[in-house]
Formats: sequence, C-alpha cells, structure tokens
Amino acid sequence: MKRINVGVIGTGFIGPAHIDAMRRLGYVDVVALAEANDALAREKADELFIPQAYGDYKKIIDDPQIDAMHVCSPNNFHYDMCKEAFLAGKNVICEKPLAVNAAQARELIKIANEKKLVNAVHFNVRFYPAVHQIREMVKSGELGEIYAVNGSYQQDWLLFDTDYNWRLEPEFSGESRAVADIGSHWFDSAEFMTGLRVEKVCADFATFHPARKKPLKPIETYDGKMLAPSDYAEVPIKTEDYASILIRFDSGARGSCTVNQMAAGYKNHIFFGICGSKASVALNTERPNEIWIGRRGTDNGILMKDPSLMMPGARSIIGLPGGHNEGFADTSKQLFKKVYGYISGQIKDIQFPTFEAGLRELEICEKLIQSSKEDRWMAV
Repeated sequence: MKRINVGVIGTGFIGPAHIDAMRRLGYVDVVALAEANDALAREKADELFIPQAYGDYKKIIDDPQIDAMHVCSPNNFHYDMCKEAFLAGKNVICEKPLAVNAAQARELIKIANEKKLVNAVHFNVRFYPAVHQIREMVKSGELGEIYAVNGSYQQDWLLFDTDYNWRLEPEFSGESRAVADIGSHWFDSAEFMTGLRVEKVCADFATFHPARKKPLKPIETYDGKMLAPSDYAEVPIKTEDYASILIRFDSGARGSCTVNQMAAGYKNHIFFGICGSKASVALNTERPNEIWIGRRGTDNGILMKDPSLMMPGARSIIGLPGGHNEGFADTSKQLFKKVYGYISGQIKDIQFPTFEAGLRELEICEKLIQSSKEDRWMAV
C-alpha cells in the first residue's frame, strides 16, 4: 500500500490527538508540523518525533511531499488555512467548527468540489461504536418511531473565573463559543444517530462570568487549572458559557439539549437519550462502552460494547474484543481510518463527515445565536 504523508497545523490539545490517531493506522506518516513561530514549531516537532517543523503555516502547505493537511489551529484560522491547502492541491481534515460562519464554509466546499479534493471535519464523537450501534438500531426499527431526542454536553474546565483559553475570545472562536465548540458535536451526532434533521430551534444563552482573569503567559487547552492568582489580568467575556436549547425535528419529534462549560464535576460528559415508540436508548460518553436500553413491558438492560453483540455498522469501527474498553482516542483513529481508506482507494464510498457536515453545524449554530438574541424560535 502506498504510504500517505501528512502535515499538521497546530499542536495544542487536539493536534497531538490527531497525530497519535493517524500513527495507529500504520500507513499514514506525519512528516511535518507548523506552529506560530520557528522555535515553538521545532520544540513541538522534537517532542512528537516529527522530522520537519515550520514556523509559518504557508510553508507547510507548500511542502510538495505532503498529501493531506490537518488543520488544528484556532477557529479563526480554519478558513484561510483550508482554502490555501485546497488551492495547493492538498486533501484537508479540519477541526470543528469548520469556520467562523456558514458563508466561509460554503466557499470552502465550492473550492474542494472544484479541485476534487477529499475534505473531512473532525466530528469524532460519531465514531464511538455505541453511536454507530444506536444508528443501526434506529434504522432497523428497533426503537420504533422516534418521539424525543434529549441530551447535553457538559464540562467543568471553565468553571472558575481564573480558567482561560483562546476559545473565550470572539476574534479567535467566532461569535459562539460553547455551542460552536462542543454543541456542534452533540447536534452532529444526534442527527447522525437518528437520521432526523433539526428543523427549528429556540435557544437561551448565558454567560455566568462576565469577566475572567486572563493568564499573562500562553497556555494550552485545559492547562489553566495550574496557574497562580498573580499570573492573571481581568478581561470582559462576550461568548456564552451555557445554552438551553429546544428542538423540533423534521419528523415531528421533539428534543432538547443543554450545553455547559461550567458544570462542576462533568469532565467531558456527552449524553444522548432517544425515546421511541418501542424502546428508548441512552448513552453517556464518559462510559462509552455501555448503551442503556429501556422498554415498557420487560426489563431494561445494558448492551456492552462487544463485536459479537453489535450490528455490522458498529462492528466495523470496533478495534478490540468485548471487555476491552475503547474511548476518545479510538474515535479519531476510526474516523481517520475511513478518511485515509477513502484517500488510498481501499474504501470506495464516503463514510465520514465532510465539510458539508461542518456547514450543517454552522447553519444550526447561527440560528441558535439569533434565537437567543431575539428570544424566539428560528427555522434552520
């Protein structure tokens, strides 16, 4: 099999997660990375055992040995980096959100289609085997007609006013923070599992810390928990910490979602509850190898992740036998397995979230922002 050379832009929290997942495929080589300056790029490249380091992202895009780019930079850079990578003939895998607005996403899709280049968004939550299993259960009719889809995405890493990250600043994150950053995962997976489309939304955003203490030195995602009080300066906050969302689906089903980055004790808690006319299912990704199944006329149960117990669509993304847990890191591996399988020609059809999925979440996000501002339902 032909080996595929990859470059990565950005090495904060998520860049190394991409690198680790790609290396586990066996035929994808991370040959270069780019960071904000030469010194940081060299430091990170040495830490991650990557041969080539660039302090200017334009140079990594121009590197002729690279077949595909992973864009893991702050949100405000996604559009320019993806566009330039496409124009240089590179396939692109981008972090979510795909851009800071839907108009940028539409242009990226147009360029990718014109250039006939592979494009993917890192909606890795789709690639928990349990998510694929629930999708198969819905498609087979095991749940019956879907009546309601409820859930949440909650974290506590921004609980204190001393917690800080570039995502808090609209010039980097865009107008939305919590919804665009983590709510996008929930909506993407909810639509993926149920096959339903969000038709209308009504949202209520809240910012619980109108001001936060910004670190006086650079930090990476989640690292703010270890700073001292003398390391901060107070700044105003304009992006949301929290959102309550009501949902109407195109089938007539109803739903709700809570997004909260100030939920004490919830480290990375994604919950889905899907209620149908025959049965209900629930999934908490902090316990990703278990699906709760509820029925009216018999005992409830727990389906454990096990290839021998799960449907073919879920079995195909399981890497370990039953009783051997798979988690967050495995979801990226399974997503990239589909992406690079398609790039290499092993897989003939697209089985991963493309930039169209990224556009979809930006369109939902923009309606949620507008709904919260205008205090009313919005059609998506």
